[in-house]
Amino acid sequence: MVVASAMAAFAAARPSPLMLLTGRMGFKVRPISSSSSPSRKLVLYSKPGCCLCDGLKEKLQAAFLISGPDSLHDIDFQIRDITSNPQWERAYQYEIPVLAKVLSDGTEEVLPRLSPRLGVELLQKKIVVALREQ
Repeated sequence: MVVASAMAAFAAARPSPLMLLTGRMGFKVRPISSSSSPSRKLVLYSKPGCCLCDGLKEKLQAAFLISGPDSLHDIDFQIRDITSNPQWERAYQYEIPVLAKVLSDGTEEVLPRLSPRLGVELLQKKIVVALREQ
């Protein structure tokens, strides 16, 4: 399965607390650099061993593979490990997984919590709608 192989590649890469996934041509894990300036950014606050976080990561990775007019291929997607930053841990320790969009001024807006029961296609549509709202 494509999602399973993407997850295996992701796990094998042993991401640092702050990594970037891009949806173009499959998934590539690379460190975030200051030179990247995409128009749409999405952040997932997570931690190791969180089954809800793992489930959302898997669905997000599958959603990034969906083609079409509302594809997520141009989104920079960061996964932040809250255990690596005391401020993130204080803010999100009881709320993870937390999705946030990065606004044009660099601030973040937490998106409404997504149900773990959502299918990949509906998850993708909800993210597209949330990213359109500024």
